[in-house]
Amino acid sequence: MLRHIVMWTLKRPEDAAKVKALLDSCKGLVPGMHEFDVGIKTEGLEANCDVVLVSTFESKDALAAYIPHPHHQGVVAQIREMAATRHVVDYNV
Repeated sequence: MLRHIVMWTLKRPEDAAKVKALLDSCKGLVPGMHEFDVGIKTEGLEANCDVVLVSTFESKDALAAYIPHPHHQGVVAQIREMAATRHVVDYNV
């Protein structure tokens, strides 16, 4: 299993709900995607980023199928326009 975590700081934090909706549209996009959770910063709780994606894939091959998927790439292009920073960590679980 492979965990894929991506965190974004947005140019306009008020766009967080829009980014979440875009990411949620990628849920179940490819076989081998087991978990897919998108969270946005909650007022009053500690956060260094505005949006986080925590996903789990069956294998490196499943993640490799997700990354170039045309729908995912369309979402990436839209989020790239709204993001100030992006951080990613992939690791075995």
